[in-house]
Amino acid sequence: MDSSEQEKVDGDIDVEKKKDKTANGYGGDGGEAKGTASSADKDSGDFYDVEIEKSNGEKEEKPPQESKEESTSISSKTEEFNDKEITIHSPKIFCNARNHYLPAIKSQAHLPKPDPPATPRVERSQSLSIAETMPSIGKYISDRSSSFSAAIVRRLSSWKEDNGDLVVKNDSLNLEVTEFHIPGVKVIVKLKSEAERLGLDLKGRISFFTRSNCRDCTAVRHFFREKGLIYVEINIDMFPKREKELIERTGSSQVPQIFFNEKWYGGLTALNELRNGGEMEVKLREMVGERCPEGAPAIPVYGVDDEEEEDDVLLETVRALRKTLPIQDRLIKMKMVKNCFSGVDLVEGIMDHLDRGRKKSVITAKLMAQKHFFHHVFGENEFEEGNHFYRFLEHEPFIMGCFNYRSSTNDSEPKPASFLADRLSKLMFAILEAYASDDRLHVNYSGIDRSEEFRRYLNVARDLQRVNMKLLSPSERLALFLNLHNAMAIHAVISIGHPEGVLDKRAFFNEFLYLVGGYPYSLNIILNGTLRRNRTSPYSFFRPFSKGDRRLELAPHKLNPLIHFGLCNGTRSSPAVRFFTADGVESELRCSAKEYFQRGAIQFNMEKRTVYLTRIIKWYNEDFGTEKDILKWVMKYLDSTQSGLLAHLLADDGHINIMYQDYDWSGNL
Repeated sequence: MDSSEQEKVDGDIDVEKKKDKTANGYGGDGGEAKGTASSADKDSGDFYDVEIEKSNGEKEEKPPQESKEESTSISSKTEEFNDKEITIHSPKIFCNARNHYLPAIKSQAHLPKPDPPATPRVERSQSLSIAETMPSIGKYISDRSSSFSAAIVRRLSSWKEDNGDLVVKNDSLNLEVTEFHIPGVKVIVKLKSEAERLGLDLKGRISFFTRSNCRDCTAVRHFFREKGLIYVEINIDMFPKREKELIERTGSSQVPQIFFNEKWYGGLTALNELRNGGEMEVKLREMVGERCPEGAPAIPVYGVDDEEEEDDVLLETVRALRKTLPIQDRLIKMKMVKNCFSGVDLVEGIMDHLDRGRKKSVITAKLMAQKHFFHHVFGENEFEEGNHFYRFLEHEPFIMGCFNYRSSTNDSEPKPASFLADRLSKLMFAILEAYASDDRLHVNYSGIDRSEEFRRYLNVARDLQRVNMKLLSPSERLALFLNLHNAMAIHAVISIGHPEGVLDKRAFFNEFLYLVGGYPYSLNIILNGTLRRNRTSPYSFFRPFSKGDRRLELAPHKLNPLIHFGLCNGTRSSPAVRFFTADGVESELRCSAKEYFQRGAIQFNMEKRTVYLTRIIKWYNEDFGTEKDILKWVMKYLDSTQSGLLAHLLADDGHINIMYQDYDWSGNL
């Protein structure tokens, strides 16, 4: 072949390449699409990513390709593949300039390339979309999606033939749906319920009585969830009046108690016998046919409060004083104080309304102050007759920022603090059991927001407005503040969202308030003011409480560093959310610390003699002591492997580097 013929062949090849690029180019907004492919030829079913280059020259970063082994690995398991409904979500491509990747097929080098139709070159403005420059993109996507879905189905079938079972990971928040992931594809496997598997149309009802924080009740709940059976749970901690019905039906208040329609079956032991004896199918078949009879335990009524409120005995007098007292703004100690009244006017108002003497009227005024109907404007005293000024609780400047305040203060007779503390913990236990994962690391906040448990919790939070916290024992007080912190964090996430920036963190930790015992509490005040005995928060120079603040009276006598591992602020790096009981708060805090460290809050690099600790310890290092003291303290809460590694580092008295892990502020969703 002479040189002229060789130049002609090369020119034909160049023309062919240009045509091929023109036919396959994806230009949007004046941009140019460049495909990336490996050098080795593969079957036409393999996919490659196409990178979109913007018109301004900026290039979208392409994530690293995942290996073929990773794309075929599955972390899910199921026993009967034929009983599963598989939904395959094919990749969707939107025709706009923000597409990151388009799936493309590598052409085969050994096959002839078809000539594209001859089309005149048209100059297009940069404002035209990808869809306008590629009229065939819709058909292309449809064809490739169909072939891709078919390839996935064939791959799943081959996995079942090769491995027998698929490995499916249960979604702990919804045990009826399981899923596994393949890079670029999400396949959802919906498990059939026991009744669907047996082909039964159940019209009856499974119901059982439970209590919060009950292990046997949790086991019964998990059994019915795993079977995919619909049940009605009657928590007598949530619905106290149903306890009487439980005793009438079973002769005991012990839980759990299971009912198939109106027939009482028994507790967890009876359920285990039913499961082990293979009689579950028989029980289910008994529930086919007629609907649940009226004699079965009724479904709880939601949205109705079954607790009666009593008006405070002083309420009538307080309402009269609110109308008659000269409430106005005054300049006191060079400060403008709004909506205040004098102690002298208060005593005279009580004398006129109740027709009492001055001495008894002063006693009545002190009783009103103890019930937090009003406070001294500077917190100097509870109540003293004379030249002192006071302000009603609803006129406090912080009141509108309290999220447990509804248009007016709660004027009902304050419930006992121990009763409210116990009620709060039981409701929050019920919320975790229904809307958190088994390890309590993930929380379904949207489900909580719509739940009856949360509605009742908000009522309890409102009852805290004028509660007398001084009547609690030290252990009750510690458990209440721990539980209140974690409950407020859940409420804050629902109301204002997870903190993302500096301003969000300020609103989340400092400005989200509850009115408790007549005083405002934020997450920061509970942690640093009360539980840490009025110490500064990280990166702050000011203490939460000023001298003489009455909230200091509720602080524990001694700081317990374990509190940091019992508090959850709704982020991924915080300890798992949990709630505490007054009787076992100390042991429960130790368990929470062990759980947190064993979950990765401490790591080791033996070669570099480095220990990586949670950043919580760095933020509150004054609570733990020196670095060497910290390591010795931490060892008590490590497992055998971790404590062995740390003991080895401490044994030779050599220098140990302590580094702190990054904190993940994303939500624990």
